[in-house]
Amino acid sequence: MQVAALYDIHGNLPALEAVLREINDLNVDQIVVGGDVIVGPMSRECLDLLLDLSVPTHFIKGNCEVAVLNQLESKPVGALPESVLEDISWTADQVLPEHKAVMKEWPMDFILDVPELGRVFFCHATPRNENEIFTRLTPEEKLQPLFETVDCTAVVCGHTHMQFDRMVGDVRVINAGSVGMPFGKTGAFWLLLRSSVELRHTMYDLSNAAQLITETTYPHAEDFAENNVMKTPSEEAMLELFQKAELS
Repeated sequence: MQVAALYDIHGNLPALEAVLREINDLNVDQIVVGGDVIVGPMSRECLDLLLDLSVPTHFIKGNCEVAVLNQLESKPVGALPESVLEDISWTADQVLPEHKAVMKEWPMDFILDVPELGRVFFCHATPRNENEIFTRLTPEEKLQPLFETVDCTAVVCGHTHMQFDRMVGDVRVINAGSVGMPFGKTGAFWLLLRSSVELRHTMYDLSNAAQLITETTYPHAEDFAENNVMKTPSEEAMLELFQKAELS
């Protein structure tokens, strides 16, 4: 069995389309979408595409789905920068009633038995919640309380947009990276689970994607196109930034 894990798409439709073409060529059996499909320039289109797939597809909520659903229900979305609140509000306006109904039903985590790998636990950030931050550099002793109660051989997560594959105690912890908003290198990052764990990287037409993104009404379309598609924040800078917010 082959399972693809797609995380942190953030409304980047061209990146998602490129990954799905590769998945189709690989004859993947199942897909797990690990949250943060939305809050990005083509959020509605990404939802429509994923919800119409013929491959069995499982969804979990990310922090962005939680925030947008809260916005739609007039609940607090958290203490976030004004620019992020603007993006959440715009995305909420893009979400159709049928999207809202489907997203509300997505669980916060999902477990799947993958032959040769064992029982795999999928969550967005950590098994505890959808917002916590950790990276490949976070000391193991800080992470053990989070993972020691997970009755699985592996945990797949995302949220920090950088791939890694490490051990925390007896649990293998794999970050799938980000399809639509990566840190470190351009392109789309995702995960393929089969007899081995493969950290995948798919390139696509960045210039065309940037053009399509700038033609949307997304509040920060030009910044997204320039700084998340044509180029990306460095891994070093993001690791330093995330270290300050680790597990807080």
